[in-house]
Amino acid sequence: MLNIAYIAALVVFSPWLVFSAITKGKYREGFAAKLFGCAPQLEGLDKTPGNDTRRVWIHAVSVGEVNLIAPILKGLKQAFPQYEFVISSTSKTGFQLAKRKFPEHVVFYAPLDFTWSVRRAFRRIQPDVLALVELELWPNLLWEAEKLGVPVVVFNGRLSEHSFRNYRWVRWLMRRVVRPLSLVLTQDEQSAAHFRELGVPSERIHDVGSLKYDGAETNRQNEKTQRLKRLWNLTDSDTVFLAGSTQAPEESLALRTFLELSPTHPDLRLILVPRHPERFDEVAGILSQSDVSWIRRSQLGSADGDSTVDSDVVNHSEKVLLVDTVGELAAWWGTASIGFVGGSLQNKRGGQNMIEAAAFGTAVCFGPNTWNFRDIVRTMLVQQAAVVVRDGDELTRFVERCLNDAAFREQLGRNTAQLVVRQQGALQKSVELFRASITD
Repeated sequence: MLNIAYIAALVVFSPWLVFSAITKGKYREGFAAKLFGCAPQLEGLDKTPGNDTRRVWIHAVSVGEVNLIAPILKGLKQAFPQYEFVISSTSKTGFQLAKRKFPEHVVFYAPLDFTWSVRRAFRRIQPDVLALVELELWPNLLWEAEKLGVPVVVFNGRLSEHSFRNYRWVRWLMRRVVRPLSLVLTQDEQSAAHFRELGVPSERIHDVGSLKYDGAETNRQNEKTQRLKRLWNLTDSDTVFLAGSTQAPEESLALRTFLELSPTHPDLRLILVPRHPERFDEVAGILSQSDVSWIRRSQLGSADGDSTVDSDVVNHSEKVLLVDTVGELAAWWGTASIGFVGGSLQNKRGGQNMIEAAAFGTAVCFGPNTWNFRDIVRTMLVQQAAVVVRDGDELTRFVERCLNDAAFREQLGRNTAQLVVRQQGALQKSVELFRASITD
């Protein structure tokens, strides 16, 4: 029945899928691999008595989840050096980022949730554990794991109020879907409560906090951030305002703020990082229609290699940078004194990860629509570690205050950095609970 429903959905949405594939390049790459479960053919591991080697299949939907794999992998590899880890992603950008970030691991496209593609992927990968990052509740994937006796672990589980309301309409089905989950490590108590209401036994659910705190870089002198600063010729006298993970029209509002304030603050520079790669050209068009001097990140050169070699760095003087690459936002936050976290002004996205900016001690603001990060936002506001701006005018006033009141900006930055340090520890708890669950 699910196969029929999926096929019907593909037929109904096929015109939109074809249009997106032609105009935006989406859904073309890896579609056959997803449809037929063409994961890499891996050899079975040695299962002789006394051999504790296991293969863990880690699945991350897209870029945000792929970035979160890094601390998870670090913790698991330290605890289980004999284990083998393979990584799958659903989106093209997530797949490409995983290939770049984890070249020593097998990376592949996750199968679509058809019975044949899921079965073939399991047969080729032969995992001993399936680890899902944040949330991917695909019925056939979970039921095949259950059928094969493969434990399913959810890391940094998040079940927003919006998603939970949708799942409640089919609670009878969701009880069967979540049945294979052997361990759910949630990032907040609300998500834990939602998993319990969907039918996951309480003893399998643990609220450990957000892994995003543990994975956040706190040192502005890290090699990649310093390399990026040199590529764009940033100096200590520059004040960087970064608008990250933005949706329309947030780039236009950030640009308007910059244009209004830069005449009186000549050292101000702006970095725009759109959330979706397919919008890079759209934002480039907005910049081209303004009088500002700007450049694309892709024109600056590579940030890889020896960070002490500066001979390839051009003396860039542009005031605005459009980051049209994937996977660098965290490092660019290390250059920013003032930050706006996007996906939060419009009532669509529900916010984006603000922890990466906070960890560097950036003076952070975001819009009012941040329900996907409700607990994190509540903590930040209570600790006076962020400011909510409701429109473009309030964004401009926030940036202006940060520029004119250094004490305010620095105190806000200290509050954010200290909050991140206090919240760390979810990774250690997750690894310990993972160990207990798979060795029972």
